[in-house]
Amino acid sequence: MASVRLTLRTDRLGHKIGDDFTGLSYESAQLGNPHFFSGDSTDLAGFIKRLGTSGVLRIGGNTSEYCYWTPNPAKPANIQNNIDSMRTGDRANPIAFGLSVGPDTGHKAPAPVNITPLAIRHLREFLDACGWRLIYGLNMGTGMAEDAADEAACVMDVAGSKLIAFQLCNEPDLFYRNGIRPADYDFRQFAGEWQRFYQTIRVRVPNAPFAGPDTAYNNEWLVPFAKQFKREAVFLSQHYYAEGPPTDPSMTIERLLGPNPKLQAEFEGMKETMHESGLPFRLAETNSCYQGGKPDVSDTFASALWSANLMFQLASEGGMGINYHGGGYGWYTPIAGTREDGFLARPIYYGMLLFAQAGTGQLLESKLEPWERAPLLTAYGLRGNTGAIKVAAFNKHLDRGVRLTIDAGQRAQRVSSVRLHAPRVDDTTDTTFGGATVGAGGAWSAMREETLSVENGAAVIELSAASAALITFER
Repeated sequence: MASVRLTLRTDRLGHKIGDDFTGLSYESAQLGNPHFFSGDSTDLAGFIKRLGTSGVLRIGGNTSEYCYWTPNPAKPANIQNNIDSMRTGDRANPIAFGLSVGPDTGHKAPAPVNITPLAIRHLREFLDACGWRLIYGLNMGTGMAEDAADEAACVMDVAGSKLIAFQLCNEPDLFYRNGIRPADYDFRQFAGEWQRFYQTIRVRVPNAPFAGPDTAYNNEWLVPFAKQFKREAVFLSQHYYAEGPPTDPSMTIERLLGPNPKLQAEFEGMKETMHESGLPFRLAETNSCYQGGKPDVSDTFASALWSANLMFQLASEGGMGINYHGGGYGWYTPIAGTREDGFLARPIYYGMLLFAQAGTGQLLESKLEPWERAPLLTAYGLRGNTGAIKVAAFNKHLDRGVRLTIDAGQRAQRVSSVRLHAPRVDDTTDTTFGGATVGAGGAWSAMREETLSVENGAAVIELSAASAALITFER
């Protein structure tokens, strides 16, 4: 077992974690069932509130480019005729009552979906039930600016203060791949379209807030967007998927838990744009493996370790928040299920739960030594709003345990820990946090809390391979 020491500097404060940091993301097509998000969806609302009482729900995803505003449900939506995958006879809303929509795989153009005012009114009821706020995606890919303005006016009127921002499209840097735009589609063309939609909507809704560019990963679009539209946007947004495609055999648990150069590159773009524009940055859509996830990777305990660690990583780099994409029974969805059959927490949800239990506050400078003994060990110190210091520690090694000594930089009357655990890293059903599972409606309470030993003023905890813990230092 490797021995490592974590030293916290309480006099050196890092970035703050706000109460709206945590978020979830759902496909826009889910609004085709106007009853999914509603005031009486208490089971789903309970799961969401367990992750925080002030989070952010993002409506968007691939299907946002195939959702059409329909003020009169009896009248078919206005669908462009030049989209080969859409047939005139398919204009009827394919989303039946009660249906839960999973993440779109992006393999083909999804069926068109009508969004009605009823769906928006019910969405507001749901947000009120959760206490969460909203990022709302509009269709710039195959829609009309005038229709987007009408939809934005309804959302703005109904959602009111719950609305944080509109996003005008989803992953425009990949439009050329799915046939929405020609192969030579570039940022200049995108910026022109974004400006036209923005101006059309602002004429109808003068105070409408916007965010963007909501690109897949392309810093070459993020940076110029920040420069050109920093006066029009309230925050910057981009996506991140750790792995993909799922058909690639090299996309494994080991790769998921290891360091990712792609993520570091995205962080560099994030920090550059924040510095130059003065705008905050949100990871508006993320998860383990794109195209809907990979079975036996995205749905395993490994995703719990990965998700919580990513949240602390992003916060440490100065990001304002994160939205984990999901829905239906998608492999990587945090909350799986339907209104009729009920919902359940997937392993990734437990990682988000650990982050929620750490709470809001300010990160502390920390140092692991000697890091080379356990290079896949990460730990983050946080001074909570109540003054207590908490440490989230993640042992992502699959082959070794770690004995972690924590010097929190202050005396503590009691040091306790709550563990994130599963029998195996590839386990899909037996994840626990604090020895307890998450029940119906997000019901959870730690059943097992450990008091840690203190040696020479420092707490000591042993982390088995592929496990995590939230440690609290109480004054």
